[in-house]
Amino acid sequence: MDNLKVTHKLNFEDIDIYRVLSAMHEGVVISDAKGTVRFFNETQAKIDDVDPKDAIGKKITDIYQLTNDTSPTMKCLKSGKPILHEALMYRTRSGKIANIINHAYPLYKSGKLIGAINFSKDYQLLEEIIVQNQNSPQKKKTKNSARFHFSDIIGSDPDTRNAVRVAKMSSDSPSSIMIYGETGTGKELFAQSIHNHSSRKKKPFIPVNCAAIPENLLEGILFGTSKGAFTGAINKSGLFEQANGGTILLDELDSMPLTLQAKLLRVIQERKVRKLGSLKEIDLDVKILSSVGQAPLEIIQKGAVRMDLFYRMGVVFIMLPPLRERKNELKELTRYFIAKYNQALNVQVSTVSKNVSDWFSNYHWPGNVRELQHIIEASMNMVAGGRIIRQKHLPPHIFPFAKNQIPEIVKQDQYKIASNLVENQAAREKQMICNALKKNLGNAAKAARSLGISPQSFHYKLKKYQIRRQDYFIR
Repeated sequence: MDNLKVTHKLNFEDIDIYRVLSAMHEGVVISDAKGTVRFFNETQAKIDDVDPKDAIGKKITDIYQLTNDTSPTMKCLKSGKPILHEALMYRTRSGKIANIINHAYPLYKSGKLIGAINFSKDYQLLEEIIVQNQNSPQKKKTKNSARFHFSDIIGSDPDTRNAVRVAKMSSDSPSSIMIYGETGTGKELFAQSIHNHSSRKKKPFIPVNCAAIPENLLEGILFGTSKGAFTGAINKSGLFEQANGGTILLDELDSMPLTLQAKLLRVIQERKVRKLGSLKEIDLDVKILSSVGQAPLEIIQKGAVRMDLFYRMGVVFIMLPPLRERKNELKELTRYFIAKYNQALNVQVSTVSKNVSDWFSNYHWPGNVRELQHIIEASMNMVAGGRIIRQKHLPPHIFPFAKNQIPEIVKQDQYKIASNLVENQAAREKQMICNALKKNLGNAAKAARSLGISPQSFHYKLKKYQIRRQDYFIR
């Protein structure tokens, strides 16, 4: 038995890590503490048009027309901290120009910095991955990737049914629809149902998360690019053009940069799109849906969305109520998810205990329906042949007090503690952002790098905490 354990033990020292790195789709470069290249994979060789044999043994700054201050690897070695999500356009010594998204990580041994590992994603390859929903033969054949219908929306609450009614009535209208709801309320579920209820249901449904795509890529991905628009650009249709005849969903519209919102406004007004670097306009017949996670008043007051764009995008405005405001649906939703996971997990759970039901009724549900779904699924994995979900089955990593029966007064104290923790964390995060801006004299890019976060995330947090970069400029 002991021999069996030794046989199956994973010994990381025996793993051929270089074989893994060599096969990666990302470019990988490993340098020592002085910036001399010790490993250079084939993907990086294709990005840079450099033979790995010519790169190994040379300093990073000898291969690329970069300095110690502009090379992510050299900056990483100097600071000893990761350099993440850095958009970089550079020229190799052989003259090849590359446009990449870059991540550099320090390498330590026994607490001593011994080098850095750098991962690069080519712009065009990254764009292909982001819009991969149009690449598979199956999706080219079916075109419509929306799988949900209004019949999949569970709930008898008047606000929920009214949202469904409005969505159905406006599904075949050419007018834009904006869906507002907290995270986990089912915004994309509604968007897909609107598409499938319309006469466009056999045409493409293309969702795009405005917060997940780097700001410097988003414009080209939405509107398309023409050869020569920038270094390395090729003729490529954007998501608006790909959605022609169908529906496009701009998820998390309130995270879209304001400069891009102005260009989006023109697309909506003119019903035409122009690729980056092109003079030709393409006529559009697209149903435009959008979703936001903030209330309309907050969006306008914070300036997260231009007011003229807000009214254009929200001709029809659908508000999805949070779960805490429709707790009369809890039992109905619980039954639905139990039935769903009985089939998926091959178990036979019938209900939840009274204690769990009461706990559900008292809980605030910050993650809304998605959180309830997660809890039901996690609990049903713990039932182990039983038919009733009890408190001991609830996921303890989410609810530290779920294992024991706790009086209501203690539950309220738990909520207060959790609320205070969230507030304190937010206050600390805001202070860190302000300190970074102060140190970098209002330069958002440098401040984001110093915190180890992407520029997109940094600008989102500026909006979230209503911080003005201008307050930190040199006077």
